[in-house]
Amino acid sequence: MITIAITDDHQMVMQGIAHMLADVAHLSVTHTYTTVAKTIDGLSKNLPDILLLDINLPDGNGIDLCKKLRNDYPMLKIIALSSFGEIAFVKRILNNGANGYLLKNTSKEELLAAFKTVLEGEQYLQTDIQKKLLQSSLGQTKATSFMPKLTRREKEVLLAISEELTTQEIAEKLFISVKTVETHRMNLMSKLGARNSVGLIKIALEKDLLKD
Repeated sequence: MITIAITDDHQMVMQGIAHMLADVAHLSVTHTYTTVAKTIDGLSKNLPDILLLDINLPDGNGIDLCKKLRNDYPMLKIIALSSFGEIAFVKRILNNGANGYLLKNTSKEELLAAFKTVLEGEQYLQTDIQKKLLQSSLGQTKATSFMPKLTRREKEVLLAISEELTTQEIAEKLFISVKTVETHRMNLMSKLGARNSVGLIKIALEKDLLKD
């Protein structure tokens, strides 16, 4: 029996996947988690064969969590399951040890193919993601001089990050949730091609994006 755990803060997503796999005899969804903290605690007690891991979580992100889990459980197969198709996110979580990357619109057939592939020790990427990575490697993405178009809220979050405010402080300042701040932060990193907040500010300064 192949055991599957899912980390996602959307109950409908977890229920949908569990329902999708319910009639597959050799698979069992054994545990579901909604936060980084619950995932770390749960895996310390019950380690599955495969973890489906969302990127955007209420108390952190799956990219950093993936790196920790890869160090703690080298044999665990981790497949990112995300709404984000941006190459920056894909590259970062793959670099942090993910065995595969699927978008949440994936089919049952693709899920099963991904499970089989990663359990055989290979990497699995959804077709759309493969194409984007190929285009990126061939230099077919926009030039580095491209000026990203930011929303008003993204600009506000970017300015707050430059003021060295914490995620909680930004949420309180802008009257939005912590998760919404994280979503804006990840969108900013994707648009600017940054790997962390320091890189985000460096690029923002280079492109003169910190003006009110």
